Amino acid sequence: MTVKKIAVLVRDRQSEALRMALGLTLVDDLVDVYVLDRKLEEEKEDLMNLELMKDMGMNIYSNRPDNSSAEYRATEEIAQRLLEYDHILPY
Repeated sequence: MTVKKIAVLVRDRQSEALRMALGLTLVDDLVDVYVLDRKLEEEKEDLMNLELMKDMGMNIYSNRPDNSSAEYRATEEIAQRLLEYDHILPY
């Protein structure tokens, strides 16, 4: 079985996107999360999901340097990285 690379793009529905990204880990594919153009909300559920993602070794990136829970990447770099994924899921 070939491992797929999946990118989850987080924009409008942050909580749903984070839950879905965690759920995708059940199929043993590589899942990376990209928080784009917005500040991560400080909701309790979202913070718990982000902590679990980090514990599981998932990569979380953002094009905003003020997202302390994510590793900063410039928008142009994110665009280049997305070309490497098998599936891109926007939320």
